[in-house]
Amino acid sequence: MHTKVILSRKGFDSSNGGIPSPIMPDGTLLSMPILDTSGISFSDIAWNGISYADILKQLNPDGLYVNCHVDPDIRENRVKSVKGWKPAFGQCQAAEGQLRNAGVEPGDIFLFFGWFRRVEKTAEGYKYVKRNGDDFYSGNDLQVIYGYMQVGEKITDQEQIRKYYWHPHSSEIHTDLKNNVLYLPTDRLSIAPNLKGYGTLDYRQDRVLTMKGKGRATWNKYSFLGPEHVYGHKKNSAKDGGLYYAGQWQELIVYESEGLMEWVKKALS
Repeated sequence: MHTKVILSRKGFDSSNGGIPSPIMPDGTLLSMPILDTSGISFSDIAWNGISYADILKQLNPDGLYVNCHVDPDIRENRVKSVKGWKPAFGQCQAAEGQLRNAGVEPGDIFLFFGWFRRVEKTAEGYKYVKRNGDDFYSGNDLQVIYGYMQVGEKITDQEQIRKYYWHPHSSEIHTDLKNNVLYLPTDRLSIAPNLKGYGTLDYRQDRVLTMKGKGRATWNKYSFLGPEHVYGHKKNSAKDGGLYYAGQWQELIVYESEGLMEWVKKALS
């Protein structure tokens, strides 16, 4: 059976959140979940004892960040007192329809990526690192792979989904939607059994999708991510090198070809 890889764009973007998620000074890729008035509070999510609300206030003092949609929910120890917590990723409506039509199933691997930029700790708190002409990766906006999940189970029964009460897709708002699905991970990653079937990643340059010298949405031109290997007849719209898939898409489903799984294994190991 050939494994599909889904590059899944998540976290803050220019229209939801408005600022890059931070690459913390220790290399943590701290994906900021999108805003959601019905979700949990940014104050209830923490990293190293610091709430996401406090981090966001330091990075963008004028921003208004109250509640959020924590999905994929794959970072352990990030929420206060969630009894029985398990990792999960939800999808619904058109985006889930795309995953279903492409045949995404147990064994396939989600690579979660988003918009990131380095931050540093100053006397006033966390601040974005200024651009450095000598180091493209230091102060530029980048798209980076920050987490993963190999699908172990796909739950479509809404009563079953409601049992994952901490997850946003268990809410009535989502269980009433078309194609509401919850994905659960495998115990271990099949291509690297020493790893869990899900997890978050720290910053490494080989996890950066953005092509050096380009805008964040123009990627390194890996042959296995080319249009001929992607579901939905997408076009490479890059003008002068690289790979650029235009539009407000969430999920890029890639069929297995030479080099793909080796790249995934290296990025996750």
